[in-house]
Amino acid sequence: MYESVKGGNGGFGTKPAMNDEHCLIGFVMSFRKSIEQQFARTKRSRGSLIMASAIGLFGSMLVSAAEPVANPAPVGDAEAGKAKSAVCAGCHGADGNSVVSSFPKLAGQGIKYTVKQLQEIKSGVRPVPEMTAFAQALSDQDMLDIATYYSEQTSTVEGVDPELKELGQKLYRAGNAETGLPSCAACHGPAGDGMASAGFPKISGQHGAYTAAQLKAFRAAGRDDNEGKRRENDGETKMMRAVAAKLSDKEIDALADYISGLHQ
Repeated sequence: MYESVKGGNGGFGTKPAMNDEHCLIGFVMSFRKSIEQQFARTKRSRGSLIMASAIGLFGSMLVSAAEPVANPAPVGDAEAGKAKSAVCAGCHGADGNSVVSSFPKLAGQGIKYTVKQLQEIKSGVRPVPEMTAFAQALSDQDMLDIATYYSEQTSTVEGVDPELKELGQKLYRAGNAETGLPSCAACHGPAGDGMASAGFPKISGQHGAYTAAQLKAFRAAGRDDNEGKRRENDGETKMMRAVAAKLSDKEIDALADYISGLHQ
């Protein structure tokens, strides 16, 4: 920031405007220099050494206090999110437990993951035609509030087909060594609760039809011999594409069914 000052030739020059921070730092630097000069004159005095050290430490603390403080991370408001999620209720349910299996359940989902999906749907990184218009109307704070509200809701679980349970459980917990498939539990947790801090989604209780559709979309993006809807928003590591590429249709059906009934 600058302020005008009249120059010696009758014109105007500029000099930096002084603010409280600059004044404080200037005072501390001047004060410390004065102490150092005094100490040089009395360096043989032990008492002066202790005093100079103490005052120097105090000056350092003042300089640190004058440094700007980083802005705190934004926080979601669940109450505001509940009101803003009214438009979402038609497809995802008032509490985030959707009735139609093609629409994902959002109840209990990690905040970081939900916000990321909304941002990427809005930007077009994850094409979801049914969601685009809604997402584009949301601000970052709207997304955070809605995600916070849904994260505090309790998700429901589905039933598991007995004929698919054994294979689904084996794949989820141990993977498939023959094809190099890792276990789902490694990232999504033994109960399917995900890892919210890492952005790995909660998948327990999710509709089997929705989970199967996402796995097939990731597989289509991860394998050249697969056609159909592709999903590619799993980051630079392409983790889900690499995993889904190793799955057969039968394995996808078994996993999706097992996950739908997975709970603590």
